[in-house]
Amino acid sequence: MTEPATNAHEYSVSELARSLKRTVEEAYGHVRVRGELGRVIIAKSGHVYLDMKDESAVIDAVMWKGLASSLSFRPEEGLEVIAEGRLSTFPGRSKYQLIIEKLEPAGAGALMALLEARKKALAAEGLFAPERKRALPFLPRVIGVVTSPTGAVIRDILHRLDDRFPVHVLLWPVLVQGEQAAGQIAAAIEGFNAIEPGGPVPVPDVLIVARGGGSVEDLWAFNEEIVVRAAAASRIPLISAVGHETDTTLIDFASDRRAPTPTGAAEMAVPVRRELAERAHALGERLMRALTRLVDRKGADLRSAARALPRPDALLGEARQRVDFASGKLDAALRLRLERSKGRLEAVSGRMRPAALTRDISEKGRHLASLAARLKLAQTRALTARKRELQGLGARLNSVSHKGVLARGYALVTDEQGKLVRHGAALNDGQAVTLEFQDTKRGAVIGARAADSSPRPAPQKPRPKAKPKPPPAGQGSLF
Repeated sequence: MTEPATNAHEYSVSELARSLKRTVEEAYGHVRVRGELGRVIIAKSGHVYLDMKDESAVIDAVMWKGLASSLSFRPEEGLEVIAEGRLSTFPGRSKYQLIIEKLEPAGAGALMALLEARKKALAAEGLFAPERKRALPFLPRVIGVVTSPTGAVIRDILHRLDDRFPVHVLLWPVLVQGEQAAGQIAAAIEGFNAIEPGGPVPVPDVLIVARGGGSVEDLWAFNEEIVVRAAAASRIPLISAVGHETDTTLIDFASDRRAPTPTGAAEMAVPVRRELAERAHALGERLMRALTRLVDRKGADLRSAARALPRPDALLGEARQRVDFASGKLDAALRLRLERSKGRLEAVSGRMRPAALTRDISEKGRHLASLAARLKLAQTRALTARKRELQGLGARLNSVSHKGVLARGYALVTDEQGKLVRHGAALNDGQAVTLEFQDTKRGAVIGARAADSSPRPAPQKPRPKAKPKPPPAGQGSLF
C-alpha cells in the first residue's frame, strides 16, 4: 500500500527552528511586557537569566551583560517590572524568550509584599537578631541534612564533603516544594534536635537545610513561619542553603549561617583535610625553623659571651705561681718549726727531773691543805651567821602568829562555812559556830551552851628543850 502523494515541504529540524525564529522575531520585533520577576540567575559571564510571570503564564527572558551592568537597581524575585525588547527563540531548547533591551521597576508583587510584612513581624520578635547566631563547630563529626533525597542537592553536598573532609551524614528526607513541604521541613529540624545523646542515632553537630534554585513560588516553603521558627529554635547550629546566591528566603535570616549554594554549605560545614594537614605540616616546619634559629642565636650569644671571658690559663696561672712559692716556703717553715719545737722540748725535759717533781708536788700539797683549812673556817662562820638569822626570823614569825594570841587565852570563832567571825552582831541565836583554842577546837551554839561529848584533854606541860649536842670533833655545827 503506497502513501498518497503530498506537496507539503519537508523541513529539517534546524530549518524549522530557524523559520520559527524568523517568524517570531519579525512578528514581535519590539514588545513591552509588564510582569513579576520570578527566577533570577546572574551567570558568571555577567548575563542575567530571569522569568517574567503573571497569574497564568511565564516567559523566559535574558538580559545581556552590557545592559545588566548599567541598571540602576538589582533585579530580584517578586519585583514587578516593565521590560522592553524583542521576542526570539532558542533553537537549542525549542523555547522562546524575551531579549530585554530596557528594564525598569513597576512595583512590588503581591508575594514580595507578603514576604516583606512577614519578615518585619518575625524580626520584631528578635528571631533574626545577630546575638542569637552561634558559631559553627570547627570539625563536626556528624552532619544532619534536611533536603529531598532524590535531587542533585544531596549528591552535591555528599560529593563536596568527601572531597574536603569525609564525615558521617544523616539525611532527613523531606519535600522541598508544595503545600506539605513547610511542615516536613520544620518537623525534620525539630526531629534532629530531639535526638537523645548516647542513643543508636548520633546527635548531629551541625544541620544543613538545602534546596536548589527556583522561583519565589518554588521556594515559598522556606518563607513559611513554621519553618522560620523551627530554625530559630534549633539548639544545633544551622546552615541554610536554599536556592542560588541571589535567592533569599526567611530561613536565611533565622539560621546561624547562610550559604550561597548547597555546595557552599558543605564548604562552610567542614574544612579541607588536605589543607589542615598541610597547615599542620607547615606549622611544624615553622616551629622547627624557629627552634633552630633560637638555638643558633643562643649559641652565637654564648660564643660572644665566651670571647669576653678570660682564658682559664690566665685565671689559674697566678694562683699556680702562688702555690708554687708557698710550697717552697712551706718546707723551710716546717724545718724551722721543728727546730724550735725540739729546742723547747729539750728545755722542758731538763726541768722534768724526779727530785724537782717531788718538791713541786709537796709545795702544791701544802698550798692545797692551807686552802682547805681556810675554806672550812669560812664555811663554819657562814653557817653560824645563817643559824642566828634563822632563829631571829622564827622568833619574829611566832610573835605575829595567831597561835601566840590563842596562847594568851583568846579563841578564834568561825561559822559553818569556816569563815572567820569578826563581829558578834553577825551571829544569830541558835547558829552553830566553831571555837578554836590553842590546843583544840570546840563546837558551840549562839544563845545556848554548846554540847561537847568529847573529853577535854588534860593540859600538857611544856617539854624542856633538849640541849644541842656538841658537834663531833673536826666538824662545825650547821646551826
